[in-house]
Formats: sequence, C-alpha cells, structure tokens
Amino acid sequence: MNSRTDIKTLHPLEVRVLLAFDDKTDITPPAIISRVGLNVGQCNQALSWLVGKELVTETARTTQVAFELTDLGRQYALEGTPEERILAHLAGSGPASIPDLSHTLDLENKDIGSAFGALSKAGAVEMDPEKRVALKDRDAAADVAVARGLLDRAAAGELAEHDLSDDERPVMDGMSRKRGATSSPFRVIERDAVTYRMTPDGMAVGEALRKEGISGEELGEITPAMLKAGSWKGKPFRAYNINVPLSHVAVGRRNPYSAYLDQVKDKLISLGFEQFDGSLVETEFWNSDALFMPQFHSARDIHDVYQLEAPTHATSIEEPYLSRVAATHENGWETGSRGWRYGFDRDFTRRLILRSQGTAVSARTLPRAKVPGRYFGMLRCFRPDDVDATHLSDFYQTEGIVLGEDVNLKTLLGLLEMFAVEVAGATDVKYVPGYFPFTEPSVEVHIKHPVLGWFELGGSGIFRPEVIGPMGVTVPVLAWGLGIDRMALMKLGLDDLRELFTPDIQSVRRRRDR
Repeated sequence: MNSRTDIKTLHPLEVRVLLAFDDKTDITPPAIISRVGLNVGQCNQALSWLVGKELVTETARTTQVAFELTDLGRQYALEGTPEERILAHLAGSGPASIPDLSHTLDLENKDIGSAFGALSKAGAVEMDPEKRVALKDRDAAADVAVARGLLDRAAAGELAEHDLSDDERPVMDGMSRKRGATSSPFRVIERDAVTYRMTPDGMAVGEALRKEGISGEELGEITPAMLKAGSWKGKPFRAYNINVPLSHVAVGRRNPYSAYLDQVKDKLISLGFEQFDGSLVETEFWNSDALFMPQFHSARDIHDVYQLEAPTHATSIEEPYLSRVAATHENGWETGSRGWRYGFDRDFTRRLILRSQGTAVSARTLPRAKVPGRYFGMLRCFRPDDVDATHLSDFYQTEGIVLGEDVNLKTLLGLLEMFAVEVAGATDVKYVPGYFPFTEPSVEVHIKHPVLGWFELGGSGIFRPEVIGPMGVTVPVLAWGLGIDRMALMKLGLDDLRELFTPDIQSVRRRRDR
C-alpha cells in the first residue's frame, strides 16, 4: 500500500470510489454515477483527489465537441431566423427596403443587413432598381432549411459534433461561437472525456479499507437535526487527524494587481497625460456609432454587449454630435467620406449597454480635448465572453488618445513599444496590421509570454476623419486600447488572468515576490 496514504484521512467520496472499482475496470464519471450514486461534481472532486494521491491514473482522454442553443437560438427556434423571416415576408408581401424590413420584422438594422448579405450571396434575394430587397430564388437558400433543422433538433437537447451531417457542419460553423456566444444561436461546448484505472497502490488502499470496515458512509459531522432526532446513535464516525498542519494565514497586504494599476497610472501622469473616466453604462451612440461602426454591419459583431433591462434607452443624445454622426453614417457629412449609405436609426443609438470598449470614453473626450493634448483612462469594460487564461467577461483597458499637428504612425509605435516593454515587461514584441472601423491605419501589438506564447495586447491606430470631424477636431488623433489585465499577466509572472482575481491571493503574492 502507498505509505503516504492514511486510510483514516480519506474523504468519504474517495472511499466509496475505491471500494466500487478494481484495476480491470474503467473508471469514468458516468460509471461512478451508476455504481456509487454520486453527482457529476462529486465525481470530478473524488477523481481529482485520487489522482493527486496516485491511487488512480488517467488512461485515456478525448475531446468531445457539442453545441447547445443560446437564448438567441431559442428565440430563433420559436420565431425563425432573420433569413427565414425575410424570405417568408418577401414571399407574402413582395419587395421591401431594409428599414421597412427592420420595422416590420422587429429586427435591428445590423441583423437585417447580415441576413441580406448571406441570402444575396446564396442567390436567394437581390436588390431591385428601387433599392428594395426582392425575392430572386427562394430555393437557393438551402442553408436556411439546414439551419431550421439544426434549431429544431437542438431544442430537444445539445447536438454532438459527430452527429452532424456533411451539409450541417459548415452551417453550424457559421451559427456557433465558443466565446461571446450570446450573439450566436449556438454555443460551442468542449468537454474532455477522461478514463481512469486503479493503480496498484489504489488496489492496496481499497483492500485496507475493506479490512478496516471503512465504507465511506461514516458521519463527518453532527447537525442539530441529528441531535434532536437521535439519528447519530450507533453510526460510525469518520476519523480525524489532529496532526494535520494548520493552513497558513496571510497577513493583510495590498493586492498586487491594484498596486500594478497605480504604477501604470503614475507612469502615464509623469509623462504628461491627463486621466479621463466615464460611466460603466453607455449608449450605443458613444460606444459604437460615434466611432463610425455601422449599425447594420457584421463588423459590429466583434463588440458583443450586455444590454440593460431597465431603463433600455437614454432619453437623448447630445447635439450637435448626434446629427453630425448620423449624417456621417448616411452620406459622409463634411468629412470627405461617402459614409455607409444607410438610414441611421436614431432610436437604436439611444440603447443603453455596459461599456464594451474604452474607446467610448475617448470619443466622449474628443469635443473637449486640448490641442496638443494627451489623455488616458484605466477603464473597466464588459463583453459576454467565455472565460479562459487570456479572456474575461469583464476586464480593464488602458485607453488613450494623443492630439497634435505633428503626431503620426511613428509616434504611435513608440507609445506601443513603451507599453509592451516598460509597462508589460515583454522582451519579444511585434506589430501586425489590424482592422477597426474607427482607425486607419490600424495596428495590433502582440507580446510573447513564456508559457502562453504570443497573444494580443490590444489595438491602436489613427482616428478616421469620420470619427474626429463630427466632434470638431481637425488635427490627427492617435488612439489605443490595450488590455492592462494582459500586461499584468506578463509583469506579475502569471499564466492565467483568473489568478489576478482569485481569492487565493497568497499564490499571487508568492509569484510577485519571485
């Protein structure tokens, strides 16, 4: 038997698993549920402990991919996808403009625009001479029928990837996302199916448990209800090891990430930057419209947002900025641009959301900014995103703008190098072209983490005339929005963003002090 294992200190969950299996039987969560009656969480906890004690060992691991409906997907399953609803409307009522479709079908302009693009590419619809969407060949939209079948099947439960046909796979790829899935009908689920077997030590420990008569059903505590009813009498009790070392109690100390944020703030202020801030609740206008992001275009999908349940809309948008931005979207206003050529939705622009990017505060700062001027913010942002080592659903950005007659791309690259090298502590840095609707040229800065490899710190660029013109700015404006959480990841020697906010702050302290 493993000399490091004291059978009297084993948890009842471990005991019950060890007694239920032998070294010739595969151990999996479904098998444990069937034999022992534990739930999934208890299975995973017991297996984690037993692996750590080398009483069971992993023998096989496969990744299983499945798809489940999001709230949007359940809505599509009941009401139809935008493509389905557009085809049905055109078939019954004839051609209609995009704004009319949006109003009649109660869909946002961007959803109508994305659906029209997909249907037009398939050859199912076209734009007639009067700039109305017209039905061309309804049968050409084969993917719409495939999508309907997927939605109907998923309404009964999640779909396994291996159950999809060759026709269904590409359609599912376009309808599903792993991160930020709230804007997609399907969410991608990846699970590792792991199989374990008992080790020789595990077999020996199981035999010792049987010999000592330990069943895993021993009582670990006595509750008031048990005392009142007397149900504890005659029951075996779980042994306790009074020699187990006490856990270390950390003395009060400042969170290292909070200290890091202050260090970055002090550095920027010492360089002559003024700090700005703004509300966490923002309008679509300042979050996206003022940044020349079209209301109907799929490019807007890169900024999934949390919407407010109540109130849903702001009462008004500041003038003259609303009228100028609306005109810029529709025809370019006085910026020299042709604009996006669509009817700007003045109701949608008032919709209230949680700020998805710090650039919204940069846009608000432009009308009052001094020339020359330098501004920055340490801004909390929110995006519905799957959490992993480099993504969080709420995060901090260091956002900034520099205004001046002589600022240019070389100035911007110098600022990015300062952030990557001096603030993040990176030694390997690279710059790659990027795309943002509000900057041209656009640059992404990437750094190399010793464990995670290359990842993006954030984006930057020079604001387009369509952004600064409506705000009354006539000089070049450099802009950047960098993930300060990711900079801290490198600077503090961490491998996972979640460690910045873990309740086990002692582990973060130890890493910082190395």
